[in-house]
Amino acid sequence: MGILAAVICVLLGINNVFTGIGIGALTFVLSDKFLRQIFVNKVDKPSTVTKTGIGIYIIAYVFFWVLLFTLLNPPAPPA
Repeated sequence: MGILAAVICVLLGINNVFTGIGIGALTFVLSDKFLRQIFVNKVDKPSTVTKTGIGIYIIAYVFFWVLLFTLLNPPAPPA
């Protein structure tokens, strides 16, 4: 889901950090609600679902957003 959020940011041309964080947070909240419904009977507490994936979500989101942004907007060659 972090990769999907990064792709959404790149496709929308988001280059503002606060807007990107908002899109990433919104994507996480929506996916968390969806996954809680699927795994509600398989875990002790519903918060377990949230805690399990938040770290890799943030890492994947930031990494792929920076990577895709850099690939699509390479720096200008030195003059």
